[in-house]
Amino acid sequence: MKKGYEIIAEIEATSSKLEKEAIIRREAEAGNKEFFDGLRLALDPMITFGIKKIPTQTIENPTQGLEWKVFEHTTSLFATRHLTGNNAKASVEGMMHLAQKEEWNGWFRRILLKDLKAGFTEKTVNKAVKGVNASYEIRTFGCQLAQDGVEHPHRICGRKFIDVKLDGVRLLSIVYPDGRVDQFSRNGKEMPNFTKIRDQLSSVAHLFSEPLVLDGEIMGQNFQDLMKQARRKTNVNTDDSVLNLFDIIPLTEFEKGKSKKIQEDRSYDLAKWFEEAAFHCPNVDLVKFEEVDLDTEEGKEFYKQFNANAIAAKLEGIMVKDPQAYYEVKRSYAWLKVKPFISVSLKVVGAKLGKEDGKNANRLGAFFCEGFEDGKFIRVDVGGGYTEEQREDFWNRRDELFGMIMEVEADAITKSEDGDYYSLRFPVFKTFRGFEAGEKM
Repeated sequence: MKKGYEIIAEIEATSSKLEKEAIIRREAEAGNKEFFDGLRLALDPMITFGIKKIPTQTIENPTQGLEWKVFEHTTSLFATRHLTGNNAKASVEGMMHLAQKEEWNGWFRRILLKDLKAGFTEKTVNKAVKGVNASYEIRTFGCQLAQDGVEHPHRICGRKFIDVKLDGVRLLSIVYPDGRVDQFSRNGKEMPNFTKIRDQLSSVAHLFSEPLVLDGEIMGQNFQDLMKQARRKTNVNTDDSVLNLFDIIPLTEFEKGKSKKIQEDRSYDLAKWFEEAAFHCPNVDLVKFEEVDLDTEEGKEFYKQFNANAIAAKLEGIMVKDPQAYYEVKRSYAWLKVKPFISVSLKVVGAKLGKEDGKNANRLGAFFCEGFEDGKFIRVDVGGGYTEEQREDFWNRRDELFGMIMEVEADAITKSEDGDYYSLRFPVFKTFRGFEAGEKM
């Protein structure tokens, strides 16, 4: 049976994705369990070792080599944090001295680095072993992601939880009752630099009876500085970072891809835990949410004001969540992200046809609108937001629509290039206000 370092060297030597898959498949068909156990240690993002520096073997070692069972047992102690700090460092050096140069540098060291440096991922492995041996598959990392609410406005209705969308870095913290805390990005990349937050979560880990995943967004003074600190290998300073939590799910359910509890119950569980943990976690906070019924006029008005507050605070957007939905490790309609928008009422002063060679030829292309908003004179072409039927109808009735007040939604008010007036970014037709020219309702 080929050794791990020999196979990795073979995979590394080819740039062909198909050839890489063929080599991995060959080993699966040969039943090379040791090789796939090594791949799992290296490629499963949720297995971490807590060791930053792994030395390179620089001399030829005449020993028999490092036995796989010794390496596997030692890495399990690293992964469970039974070996840490100087003890872990000494164990790594001890294994290196037992290993031959080629096998250490080309296999064991790369596993500990979580980087095989051979141009393939866990997805490549799973594709290669499909239909051969399911036990060789490697779990992939994922989390719940939001759908775009602008593209699915019909789902923004009924009873919902709404909160703000923060402009930070997604951070998933796996907290074990024994105090171990592993942190990952939304893509499964280990995030080791937020030590202060990790230590605070570790201090309250005993409040959990089983490993749990805390889902949240980490914020710093600004996004650019946060990203710099998240990526740094030295001189890291993340002491001012705050983890804003918005969900919680048991690790066993997270690994299976779906929660057993609905959003409402999970939110209650998170709030209850945080009541006990907050004093010990000054760098951790909860994302506050509001419950609204978007089928009522009161709920719609609250949503509108919530949106206005998000714009005023220059936040990234709004999250609309279904309180009856389950957490699923995929992009889900359970969460909808909505960019904050402004609503401006402007007078229709003109119209133009669509482009002759475009889909709106011989019907409305855009209305010319203008008016004042917050003391700013706005002039803008509104070409989006109409149905095909409206484009036909509005163009045929354009003369009677001149002077009507149009409600326009947009991202923001912007200064025009010549500076004489203001415009709107991404203006979209919403509706006409009133029943006759100049009437606002």
